[in-house]
Amino acid sequence: MNMPQHPDCLVAAHDVGHEPVGVVHAIRPSALGGLAALVGEKAARFALQAGFVARYGQVQGLPDADGNITTAVLGVPEAADGADPFVFGALTDSLPSGLWRISAPQDVAPADMALGFCLGAYRMPAFGRDSAPKPPRARLVADEAGLAAGPVAQCINLARSLINTPPNLMGPDDLARAAQVALEPLGADVSVIRGARLEQDFPTVFHVGMGSERAPCVVVARWSGSTAPEDAPLVSLVGKGVCFDTGGYDLKPPSSMLRMKKDMGGAAIMLALARLVVLRDLPVRLELRLGCVENSVSGRAMRPSDVVRTRAGLTVEVGNTDAEGRLVLCDLLHAACEHDPALLVDAATLTGAARVALGPDMPALFSNSDEAALALEGAGWTCGDPLWRLPLWPGYRKWLRSPVADLNNISSKPTAGAITAALFLENFVKTDVRWVHIDTYGWNDSDRPGRPEGGESLGLRATYEGILKIFNLDETNAPLKKQL
Repeated sequence: MNMPQHPDCLVAAHDVGHEPVGVVHAIRPSALGGLAALVGEKAARFALQAGFVARYGQVQGLPDADGNITTAVLGVPEAADGADPFVFGALTDSLPSGLWRISAPQDVAPADMALGFCLGAYRMPAFGRDSAPKPPRARLVADEAGLAAGPVAQCINLARSLINTPPNLMGPDDLARAAQVALEPLGADVSVIRGARLEQDFPTVFHVGMGSERAPCVVVARWSGSTAPEDAPLVSLVGKGVCFDTGGYDLKPPSSMLRMKKDMGGAAIMLALARLVVLRDLPVRLELRLGCVENSVSGRAMRPSDVVRTRAGLTVEVGNTDAEGRLVLCDLLHAACEHDPALLVDAATLTGAARVALGPDMPALFSNSDEAALALEGAGWTCGDPLWRLPLWPGYRKWLRSPVADLNNISSKPTAGAITAALFLENFVKTDVRWVHIDTYGWNDSDRPGRPEGGESLGLRATYEGILKIFNLDETNAPLKKQL
């Protein structure tokens, strides 16, 4: 796994030399009347006659006197629409080869421009005969502020690639190895728990994965920032890593199963977030736990009506084998709470109900802490990675009752599925631990600027920026860790 510090699409301004650099003017619809002042009368007339109206992500190249495209214009959102780095991803496939810089309104951050440009350059892993990776045609000249977006883009694209990998190449062991490759060279301690120890220490993870020929495992990673004191806040991350989900005996229909390679999206996002925290060398202590399993059908597989004793000692009746994600998470959450983290965040592609409520672009957020919820939700809106808080409504807890166990893993009612799933998880979180649960989709349904169809790291940037806010951390002077 080759993960350069700055993606190939970025070039440091001090490394440019005498190579010509084209200019992209980012312009809002409300400023279209000033186009001539930016590019000149002839070029503005050409752009308008070609149909340029500053529509979102619209790119128009402008030829010079020799017919070469050395200037371009890009339609970007109005300031009132908030931060949107993705729009700059429209440039990577629209500009000619060479070096380019972006001239944008003053309120647009250089880091957002660079981030969007890099996200647009992402290519899904391909496995055909002509699938060798190709270098980006256009590259962006960036200053230090822009280059700072490189590691963020790298980590987002890591999560994307993990989610996009075909399931025969991304089983539990493959996901565990990806965690080792991503974190161990940066100084993190990564262990993988399997077999009899897994069955003893994480019985629900084992129970979900025992039906697959590819055995389940749990990844546990630990790291401390180079400037973190011994009592630095402990940030604990947990991810659902169901590498393929058939639904088990409660089998999914083919249309629902087709994308289930993405059911490890929560683990991919939390792993990528952990790598970003380490790359930024934040002054925190970090723990990461990933439950890596397949939910399969076999003679050994989990059955409806099974009763499982969790790490916490609570028993759970399996009301539906396709509600396996909460079983994977519950033991991991309980294990994380044993270390009294200052912040506990889990991410999972957990419920279709969250998508019904909020659609594909906005993960649902649940929390037992108003402070943590406001920090992540506010950060998400600021950075263009929105989250929306839903309630942990106690009135629905009774829907998780079982006549034979302490809990059922599925609600007795057909409504509020995202809420009841979060309420199930809440049983395994200590009341004095600040906890955030993110029910994410982990996928782009269609191609858009900066957001290609396929795996997506929804919630990653919001959580990272939320961590900075909660612990009042300043990363502006934090050096990037040297990568091996």
